[in-house]
Amino acid sequence: MVDFGRVLTATVVPFGEDGRVNYAVMEKLAVHLAERGTDTLVVCGTTGESPTLTWEEEYELFRVVQRAVAGKAKVMAGTGSNSTQEAIHATCKAAKLGLDGSLQVVPYYNKPPQEGLYRHFCAIAESCPEFPLMLYNIPGRTGTNLAPETVARLAELPNIVAIKEASGNLEQASQIRRLTDPDFAIYSGDDVLTLPLLAVGGRGVVSVASHLVGDRLQSMVRAFESGRHQEALQVHLELLPLFKALFLTTNPIPLKCALQHCGWDVGVPRSPLCEAPEAISETLQSILDRLGLLP
Repeated sequence: MVDFGRVLTATVVPFGEDGRVNYAVMEKLAVHLAERGTDTLVVCGTTGESPTLTWEEEYELFRVVQRAVAGKAKVMAGTGSNSTQEAIHATCKAAKLGLDGSLQVVPYYNKPPQEGLYRHFCAIAESCPEFPLMLYNIPGRTGTNLAPETVARLAELPNIVAIKEASGNLEQASQIRRLTDPDFAIYSGDDVLTLPLLAVGGRGVVSVASHLVGDRLQSMVRAFESGRHQEALQVHLELLPLFKALFLTTNPIPLKCALQHCGWDVGVPRSPLCEAPEAISETLQSILDRLGLLP
């Protein structure tokens, strides 16, 4: 059984004033996350602004993070694509780097039917049969939902071991749990739904908020697993305003703003994203202050 842990962080990618990837800050941030509650770093996913990264930048980010957290945390590479052949090439190249797994997003824009989705993920899995894959269902961004029945078919492949379920639909997550083996891991793709998802058989979260509160998320999941449900609920309720504020506009705009408030020089998102408006910046600063997260 492949175990990516309870708290996976969908990492931001820092940029310098010149717009280039700031690998030095990425290295420091990776170590910081690994030491504060993150079990696996997911590099070059949605939060990492993968649509605006070149493959060369992505591979260098994989290498930098892998070196930085060796022995401290696992590293998962975001190598999905709406082109099956491109996803196969990128995933096999990541596997050769010795990373711990790959995040495979549902193909976006071309809106394949369920059979097309099944064949797409099968082809990737079969091209790298020893490399663990996590499916990534986020229909709000891709335009296509990965149905529970299709997930169940894919979960029969030995190296498709998990799903990041970001549909926001607990009924769908429940259906996935009902249709798959207990060893198939279901991770929340939304911080706000982590605790509810645990109640229907989830394993943990692929988190945005863990950049700021990774230790607290770990304590929430562990409390729930130990039967201390009221304690887990209290952590959830305490962090709820932060969960909501980090999605007041398109991710990772608020997160980068929050990290800057906390002293991290992550820069602003690449175009076509932009910096957070002043009102969101002020809201985030107030919440971070209440949580004791400001320097």
